[in-house]
Amino acid sequence: MSQHAETLIDHEMLFRKPEYTDMFENKQKNFEYKHPRDRIIEIQEWTKTREYQEKNFAREALTVNPAKACQPLGAVFAAVGFRNTLPFVHGSQGCVAYYRSHFSRHFKEPTSCVSSSMTEDAAVFGGLNNMIDGLANAYALYKPEMIAVSTTCMAEVIGDDLDGFIKNAKMKGSVPQDFDVPFAHTPAFVGSHITGYDNALRGIIQHFWEKCDARTPVPGKINFIGGFYGFTTGNLREVKRLLGIMGADYTILGDTSDIWDTPTDGEYRMYDGGTTKEEVRGAYHAEATISFQQFCTEKTLKYIESKGQEVVALNHPVGVTGTDQFLMEVSRLTGKAIPEQLLKERGRLVDAIADSQAMLHGKKFALYGDPDLMLGLTAFLLELGAEPTTVLSTNGDDSWAAKVQALFDASPFGKNCKVYPKKDMWHLRSLLFTEPVDYLIGNTHGKYLERDCGVPLIRLGFPIFDRHHYHRFPIWGYEGGLRVLVMILDEMFERLDQSTIITAKTDISYDIVR
Repeated sequence: MSQHAETLIDHEMLFRKPEYTDMFENKQKNFEYKHPRDRIIEIQEWTKTREYQEKNFAREALTVNPAKACQPLGAVFAAVGFRNTLPFVHGSQGCVAYYRSHFSRHFKEPTSCVSSSMTEDAAVFGGLNNMIDGLANAYALYKPEMIAVSTTCMAEVIGDDLDGFIKNAKMKGSVPQDFDVPFAHTPAFVGSHITGYDNALRGIIQHFWEKCDARTPVPGKINFIGGFYGFTTGNLREVKRLLGIMGADYTILGDTSDIWDTPTDGEYRMYDGGTTKEEVRGAYHAEATISFQQFCTEKTLKYIESKGQEVVALNHPVGVTGTDQFLMEVSRLTGKAIPEQLLKERGRLVDAIADSQAMLHGKKFALYGDPDLMLGLTAFLLELGAEPTTVLSTNGDDSWAAKVQALFDASPFGKNCKVYPKKDMWHLRSLLFTEPVDYLIGNTHGKYLERDCGVPLIRLGFPIFDRHHYHRFPIWGYEGGLRVLVMILDEMFERLDQSTIITAKTDISYDIVR
């Protein structure tokens, strides 16, 4: 069917036209439905039972739809947080296209990242020539101040030596000898995007700090690491606002708040914002480093601690208690008092929670996502009087599960809640059928669970492809907690309206006051 600009039909309606519906029906009849339709329905219903759940949870060698991405994606995220830095992934073009498109679809912004374009010959003979040519081209074409190198599966399987390759490329004149090329090995077949973020960030910090003279701590100076907080640029802007109000002397290590939220003013910004190399060097002399994501920065914090700094590892603070802990740590480390302005913000969030507590009390939630995000949201839901009945993280380990369980044990609302480390979205599907909840919290990929299981999805996490502008708003701090509260309530009220909308049947409860 041809289309014209004057009569352009959106795909939502286009594929409902007869020529397409006939094609789809023919495809199902001849290719997809080889078994009787009633048998297919029977099997579908069986997958909703506890019998199937037991078989589902017994599997060991198969992962179905894990709630995580691979290491190099996290490494690209880390690299983007530094001023005029170009992420360079040593591997195939297809892998890098995935990282770029993933970020661009989420932020609705272009994402700069290059590849060494390894192909079959490099897989056999090694990727040294790809590194030599790739660094030379990236340096000449895009004029970065720094190139941060990471790896994909192909380079790791054949054992390419990044340190040796980069030194060889410099000897060949690809980039000047004194040009900064930090690197990290980020094999995609182990760990996840948070592991890659951790490896890459440590690689960048180590690249600069190993060249520093003896450390001379600056009293009251702190560093801040956001971790892979991927789905919102507003988070770091909120942290900078809070630290500014506190009057703290601080450095953000890996600041992506501008690069994925650039204004439209006629100027293309390939690089925008980010932590400068001078700031990274200066961060060596801070008294302490605060990380908002313990499980996302384990190796980085261990390295920083080895240099004599105190490290404070939090777990994606959301809401009153989490923000309280952060501000009190900042106050302790810097000697700055918490200003009245922030006490008022805290009071407003507490007031909002009190206003809505009756709607939230006893509501059951299932959550999935990165380990630190799950800890932050679990703590906030318990704070609201809700029940995080199911908390699942594919890249969460047993130590993470113990921390979640401690949150359950400390609250009367955690009595019937369970934590599931190392489980995937197909495990979660079984749980949604056998242990029903009221709402689901997670990224865009949960919309298929929403459709299949009939559980409303509240979108918090990375990636969020099917909604716009969520990334511009914080969920950290008191203001961020208020944002999360409103998101939960909006979904709750919308579902309540939809369930009471039938005229003269259910609309006795279709109220204009909630």
